[in-house]
Amino acid sequence: MQAATIAGIEVTLLVAPTTPKARIATIAERSQGFIYLVSVTGVTGMRTQIQARVQELITDLRTATDKPIGVGFGISEASQAHQVMAWGADAIIVGSAFVKRLAEGSPDRALQAVETFCRSLKAALAE
Repeated sequence: MQAATIAGIEVTLLVAPTTPKARIATIAERSQGFIYLVSVTGVTGMRTQIQARVQELITDLRTATDKPIGVGFGISEASQAHQVMAWGADAIIVGSAFVKRLAEGSPDRALQAVETFCRSLKAALAE
């Protein structure tokens, strides 16, 4: 059973590090567009490292679906983005890292910090 779109917006369901394999299969079936893999247990925000369990979860999701997998919650550095992509993710989600940089100093400095961060992500993902 596929979930219906609401006002043309696709339903994106989340998989957490604590999600059992049977539930992963259900989420994979019912998600639309992509699957959001939460990389940490707890609240969103920047972390210094990505849990190794994320690699296992990406593998579990790959066996359950061909939908794209976006990994978020805790990715704050280009090296982490590179690692998650090397594990097989299709996308990274770095919302808290953007918010942190946007809060730094003047609007011009904040935008420069976001640009620098984006360039570092792009370079890391091209490796």
